[in-house]
Amino acid sequence: MMNPIGEGMRMRESVENEEESLLKNESNETDDDTKFSYKGWKVMPFIIGNEIFEKLGAIGTLSNLLVYLTTVFNLENIAATNIINIFNGSTNFATLLGAFLSDTYFGRFKTLAFCTVASFLGLFVIQLTAAVEKLHPSHCEDNSTCLGPTEGQMTFLKTGLGLLMVGAAGIRPCNLAFGADQFNPNTDSGKRGINSFFNWYFFTFTIAQLVSLTVIVYIQSNVSWALGLGIPAALMLLSSLIFFMGSKMYVKVTPSGSPITSILQVLVVATKKRRLKLREHLHPSLFNYVTPKSMNSKLPYTYQFRFLDKAAIMTPQDQTNPNGSASDPWNLCSMQQVEEVKCLLRVLPIWVSAIFYYIVIVQQHTVLVFQALLSDRRIGHSEFMIPGASYYVFLMLSVAIWLPIYDRKVVPFLQKLTGKEGGITLLQRMGVGIFFSILSMIVSSVVEGHRRNLALTKPLGMVTRKGAISSMSGLWLIPQLVLAGLGEAFMSVAQIEFYYKQFPENMRSIAGSLFYCAHAGSSYLSSLLISVIHNITAKSATGNWLPEDLNQGRLDNFYRIIAAIEIMNLGYFLLCSKWYRYKEADNSSIELNKVTKQSERSANSVQ
Repeated sequence: MMNPIGEGMRMRESVENEEESLLKNESNETDDDTKFSYKGWKVMPFIIGNEIFEKLGAIGTLSNLLVYLTTVFNLENIAATNIINIFNGSTNFATLLGAFLSDTYFGRFKTLAFCTVASFLGLFVIQLTAAVEKLHPSHCEDNSTCLGPTEGQMTFLKTGLGLLMVGAAGIRPCNLAFGADQFNPNTDSGKRGINSFFNWYFFTFTIAQLVSLTVIVYIQSNVSWALGLGIPAALMLLSSLIFFMGSKMYVKVTPSGSPITSILQVLVVATKKRRLKLREHLHPSLFNYVTPKSMNSKLPYTYQFRFLDKAAIMTPQDQTNPNGSASDPWNLCSMQQVEEVKCLLRVLPIWVSAIFYYIVIVQQHTVLVFQALLSDRRIGHSEFMIPGASYYVFLMLSVAIWLPIYDRKVVPFLQKLTGKEGGITLLQRMGVGIFFSILSMIVSSVVEGHRRNLALTKPLGMVTRKGAISSMSGLWLIPQLVLAGLGEAFMSVAQIEFYYKQFPENMRSIAGSLFYCAHAGSSYLSSLLISVIHNITAKSATGNWLPEDLNQGRLDNFYRIIAAIEIMNLGYFLLCSKWYRYKEADNSSIELNKVTKQSERSANSVQ
């Protein structure tokens, strides 16, 4: 027979032990900083050095890969462009998987270590396709019949691209966060170090791109593909060695679990409870537990996506633990979880607009290279010719020049006019970026019409198997690149900051992945657009707009279509911006007023 006194004492002892355990856990959370030995700037030579050589290696190969596929592998322009777009899209989408595996299982250090080695192997395999004659098709002279690659040669090349994809999946979403992990975020010096690290990161990224698009691309196009692709592989090997040299000094944050699980719980529970009536469950009565271990700041209630609130309705079947948490998180979610999912859903329409915006940038990476190759790329009367892939440097230079001007001159001026912290909001900056993308496509159309007309009436006298060289100077391509660069300076920088600020703290790895996923979507969409227009116009009376010889096509009309798409995208973006609510406390009071007024109307109608 059970002793009620003894049983009561055991239950009390169990509760006290549980409370003591919770206090210890909370104490451990507050003392997390003491278990890490933050080295800060002492390990930056390893991390930034790794970043420099990794970017020199990867960008040095990928930036000129389109030319490599059409000249060494003898692929047609459309086929090569689609391969690049699909590869870029798949690579950027893979960052979402990389961020999930890093946050949930492996941690950033192990993810970066594995993916750095994978990137080196990928670049080495691609270098072998140029160095070993049997791994690429035989060279064909101008205007002669060219043999394409064999199935084995393409398989070997795709293996290298696949390894690069694996490398980028982990490096892109983790490298910034891993560098920031090396500073103590709870000290003033640590916060300053994090800000300085971000500045150094983007600075080294820009320098690496400039060197890759000039020196390495020139070696590939004018000296030797084997040497030009061997240099990036060697730099990537050096990057790997530098990264592992500092392994004993790094702060290695253990994975804390992916927020994707919490997102799925809210969606599942809201679906299960979809038949419950919300008007009977006002916000204050909803399950509002916040775990003390959460790194996320408390989110205020918002009215948008209110159907998700059903996930926080407590039913008689729902039970809670002694600490207040839900016994079964797949049957009951807190309002904090619900609001975190709302943050993600609110951002998605803006993210869709970014996909359409980046179609313009994709063209400057791909189709513009073909324009440049059929233009007069000489500087003055010299024999030096700018490599076709190097023209993208002008887009980057416009970004690098404009950003400090905007930060030091334009922002203070706008602050005086608007009284806002950044002069204009993040969404307004993104809208300006889309506007510049429209201008870039309009100018691109005009310049291409001029280039094509001169190629047909006043050619330079040089003919390649891709068409006659136009007498138009390649420098005329700079205006469209400058406009696209201004668009990037407004759109991309604001987009990164927008995701960082509008997502809950534990979703910031997803936020970084979302930025790359927008690039991925635009790559796929651009590939689809090119294929559809190529196939439709090939059967038209006016002829193919995108043939092998651009002089016989109408690339200018293709640019006009993209400009029209961007105009519609701007209208869509403006509607989304008007609907969007920033993650701020002031907005929450507005939202709660909406709920209160709706509840009063419902009560009056019942009476």
